[in-house]
Amino acid sequence: MALTKLITDLIDGSLGTDWQATPKTENFPAIAGEGYFVDTTSTAITVTLPSSPSAGDEVSIVDYAGTADTNNITITSSDNINGSSNDVSIDYERGGVSLVYVDATQGWIAYNAANETATSLIDSPNTVTVDYLVIAGGGGGGSTGDNIGAGGGGAGGLRTSYGSTSGGGASAESSLTIFPATNYTVTVGSGGSTIPGSYNATAGGDGNNGSDSVFSTITSTGGGGGGGGGSSNNQFNGLSGGSGGGGSTWGSGTAGAATSSPVQGYAGGAGADATGTRVGAGGGGAGSVGYDGGSNNTGTIGDGGSGLAVSITGSSVTYAGGGGGGAGTSSGSGADGIDGGGDGGNHSAGNGTNGATNTGSGGGGGAGSGGTGGTGGSGVVILRYPNTYTITETTSPSVLTFSTTTDGSDKVTTFTSGENGTIQFS
Repeated sequence: MALTKLITDLIDGSLGTDWQATPKTENFPAIAGEGYFVDTTSTAITVTLPSSPSAGDEVSIVDYAGTADTNNITITSSDNINGSSNDVSIDYERGGVSLVYVDATQGWIAYNAANETATSLIDSPNTVTVDYLVIAGGGGGGSTGDNIGAGGGGAGGLRTSYGSTSGGGASAESSLTIFPATNYTVTVGSGGSTIPGSYNATAGGDGNNGSDSVFSTITSTGGGGGGGGGSSNNQFNGLSGGSGGGGSTWGSGTAGAATSSPVQGYAGGAGADATGTRVGAGGGGAGSVGYDGGSNNTGTIGDGGSGLAVSITGSSVTYAGGGGGGAGTSSGSGADGIDGGGDGGNHSAGNGTNGATNTGSGGGGGAGSGGTGGTGGSGVVILRYPNTYTITETTSPSVLTFSTTTDGSDKVTTFTSGENGTIQFS
């Protein structure tokens, strides 16, 4: 192309840049040998450099109206620009630049710039805006020894940029700006395990906290384990976590606190060293605190805290409910786990039930003499982004389990398991 133009120019005597008289007011493809006045008065404009260029091909660009400092001129190419695959931009008033193609390594090189400041072209890599829902694993329910009601596990921390509310009553967080062809970490936290219950508490105790979930710079904290214990075991307080675990009736176990920096959920309920059925306290949820324990399970005594509804997949789904407290005697009924949280153990089943998988919900507390708490539900990581992009795992060998659907003009990728995996957007 360059040789052909050179011969033509030699014949007609018109060596030099062929400037186009009409200013460009919208995105356009450039042609080698031409110069353009680019008018960004109304909007930013992207100039696409010629494909399959030859050494010596040139393109010139000038800010026509002196508005590139407000509406930038972005220059993009399938080849490198100044030795990089990133786009570049003119972001200063009355900027002008000529570019010449050199080779595949350096690509187009800027020269002969006008009104430049520190540099003639500002590096301007492509980016993609990503919304996220990151929920950690829920805490395990407490296990029991001698006629106590163990506390329910707290829900895993819930952080989201989609909608108006995040876990613990916090405002939704900001979307993330992601760079294509860059590795980002994903971890889906597992639910907290439990210690098997045993009469006289020779093996009973607090449930274990859930594991953290991660996407890039966003980390959600695992839910707090529920308080357990018995006559020879002094573990009875709810544990702190994304949402706190509920306290057991043994020793009037205290409520587990919720993570506060950043806020991701609510505290668990407090236990009560009461007579009667001795219902343990509920674990906290992403939407409300866990309910205190007491001498019976009427009303909401010992119930888990509510979860939070998020519509990032295109449908409203409620996640991260707290586990219910267990009943202290064989004649009592366990409290309810809420929004995926496990129910507390009752007179017909001394063990608490598990939190729902991939919701980050807490496990139910164990009941009576030797009841085992339920395990916490595993967490989940969900990403929503423009459907012009694709996510691929770059971990080798692969460790992540995920699937992708489409909702309107967006894709939604849901990660259901895996630790320390890496992904890229392309």
